[in-house]
Amino acid sequence: MIPGYDLTPPDPKAVRELRLEIEEFHAAYCWTLDRGAIEKWPDFFTDDALYRITGRENAEVALPVGLVYAEGKAMIRDRAFAIARTQMFAPRYMQHFVSNVRVVAAQESAIKAQSNYLLLQTLMEGPTTIHQSGRYYDSFARQGGRLLLSERQCVYDTLIIPNDLIYPV
Repeated sequence: MIPGYDLTPPDPKAVRELRLEIEEFHAAYCWTLDRGAIEKWPDFFTDDALYRITGRENAEVALPVGLVYAEGKAMIRDRAFAIARTQMFAPRYMQHFVSNVRVVAAQESAIKAQSNYLLLQTLMEGPTTIHQSGRYYDSFARQGGRLLLSERQCVYDTLIIPNDLIYPV
């Protein structure tokens, strides 16, 4: 898949607390997005972060082409602003689910992890649907005593995606 994420995980006993910290990060990240606080979303990233949404087919052959690409917190902030203030789209509720957190590598200030994600969407006048499912390939940095994403690659599983990919994954 993504280079650097096929490593043997560190000793499970040594990473238990770290995995819990990452799960708490995901809970805060998802809660922020699910309650519609899109302009708070960039607060989860380092200044030089990379955020990308790409298909599994491309990721498996190391092609960087994706649906969304943001290099740096400024681009992430611009995307959040556009979603919150300028784009017109049908009202909806989003629900993010993250599971199977796996710490792949851990150093003092840098952590690599991967997790499964599921994003559900409910349009105000329609049923709840699976908007996207896939895997996060994350690199975390510890800054100011908390974890921030220095890289988040969202690799979705399906070849057919909704044409209304608006919200962050």
